[in-house]
Amino acid sequence: MQHLYLHIPFCHRRCSYCDFNTYANMEHRIEAYVEALCAELRMRAAQEHVPVPRSTEAAALPPTIFFGGGTPTMLSLGQFERILEAASALVPLEGAEITSEANPGTVLGRDYLRGLRSLGVNRLSMGVQSLHDPTLRVLGRIHTAAEARQSFEEAREAGFTNLNLDFIFGLPGQDLAQWEATLAAITTWGAEHFSLYSLILEEQTPLFAQVTAGNVVVPDDDAAAAMYEAAMMQFAAAGYQQYEISNWARSTPEDGRLPRYACNHNLAYWLNSDYLAVGAGAHGHLYPRRYANILGIDAYIKAVAQGTLPVATVTALTPEDLRAETMMMGLRLNQGVSQAHFMARCGLGLDEAYGPTIAHLIDLGVLESDAERIRLTARGRMVGNQVFAKFV
Repeated sequence: MQHLYLHIPFCHRRCSYCDFNTYANMEHRIEAYVEALCAELRMRAAQEHVPVPRSTEAAALPPTIFFGGGTPTMLSLGQFERILEAASALVPLEGAEITSEANPGTVLGRDYLRGLRSLGVNRLSMGVQSLHDPTLRVLGRIHTAAEARQSFEEAREAGFTNLNLDFIFGLPGQDLAQWEATLAAITTWGAEHFSLYSLILEEQTPLFAQVTAGNVVVPDDDAAAAMYEAAMMQFAAAGYQQYEISNWARSTPEDGRLPRYACNHNLAYWLNSDYLAVGAGAHGHLYPRRYANILGIDAYIKAVAQGTLPVATVTALTPEDLRAETMMMGLRLNQGVSQAHFMARCGLGLDEAYGPTIAHLIDLGVLESDAERIRLTARGRMVGNQVFAKFV
């Protein structure tokens, strides 16, 4: 297997906007969870995984392992080491991109970060979200802007040369001037990669309830669009290449289509590659099916202890599903979907699968094409979800 996602569902506090499968005040279950995670990895390694067709683009990606959450940096270094040892039976660690998400409020200083780096974790993704302390408090974050910068500098000192920073725009009380000030600040930090996401109000979250009740006001769609355009301009001026709708990476002229510091694990998703996912609530893709694991921590641990894979649901995928997902994921990339990639993954050409749809979207000015590939236009990126829906 080339790509592996590991879900670590523990948090010190759930953020007000979060609807991920995460749990606060469950630290006493971390050790039992790590044992179960390693056991699931061993069960997965004992299975036979049938190779699926991959394009040249997908095959060129290195192996990847991604620790997501939740807050993976709540794990001890010993727990990280045990998980990586178990994972090595599935994904070769040599030459792999190994990423861990990190909350600046839980990164434990230079010694912890040096230890993480020595274990082979070579990419760190920090969820900063905002540089405005009052907004961070509204979001339920447990760090300040100053602590986020300190964690970033400590990661540098610990030897991390591939750092991603996550930010959200369209936040409560945020206006364009405040966002532009944030952009001006963070583009001087020198991170290799940035992921910027527009706030999505998810039902069943505290922030959704606050906004619905009128206690908190968020920017409207036009204001959020202006913030997105400001990000595109400021990052381009600072030497970052936007290679996906929400992602920018430091670029150099010799890098070709994709910047050197693009996230290879996420590229596997966008190229609709197969990947394994382990842990409570993790979602994997092994064509012709997707699967989702049991959500609850204790239910997950119990299922693994009984010697069974902790799978809650399996969804069969048709060839039509494969084609639609290849388009929806691939068009997120600024380089778009190549004829060769679509043919290798789906077994037929773009024109054969979607000729009239593509022609219509080109006429509308949201897609453009050349002999090799189709891609979203600048206008198309602003209405990406509407474009993607045309391929379902």
